[in-house]
Amino acid sequence: MQDLLFDFISKYISLTEGEKNAILSLDIFRSIKKGTILLKEGQKSQDEYFVLKGCIRKYYIIDGEEKTTAFFTEMEGLTPHCAINNAPSDYYVSCVEDCVLLISNADMGVEINSKFPKFETMCRILSEELLAKQQINFDEFKTSSPEQRYLSLIQKRPDLIQRVPQHQLASFLGIKPQSLSRLRARIVEKKS
Repeated sequence: MQDLLFDFISKYISLTEGEKNAILSLDIFRSIKKGTILLKEGQKSQDEYFVLKGCIRKYYIIDGEEKTTAFFTEMEGLTPHCAINNAPSDYYVSCVEDCVLLISNADMGVEINSKFPKFETMCRILSEELLAKQQINFDEFKTSSPEQRYLSLIQKRPDLIQRVPQHQLASFLGIKPQSLSRLRARIVEKKS
């Protein structure tokens, strides 16, 4: 798994063997079972997650109903708001699949960045990329129909169709599972 991480990092910065060993010495790799809740609403946590293998989901429970707002798969990271503002979490984070995660916190980040300043550059670039991606996703969600959202999902993240339960996909698209079934049937019918 460490090779996956180092291959990813090498897209942004080059690492010496000493830097690789420093990362490994942090003991941040965790194997976590499908269904595990990593963060609960109301919980405080400093944990930040980076997915090496698997899929995690961010969701709210509103009036007893789960509202999925994001999925994070290989080489994607999530820093929950509570890890930044030290307040209780407003949402849940759970494993959709068995996962291998890199779990760190801000203190580890400060330690690594002070020893190896080029990590700070990489983190800045990753943050800028994430912010731009989130802005695009938000705008697309607000301006598109459920069918357009589904077609966009098929185009941009087809793996989620196979990896994620239908009710979670429907919630992510902002529709009910029955509506997703009808939508899929309409799309298949159009192609025939």
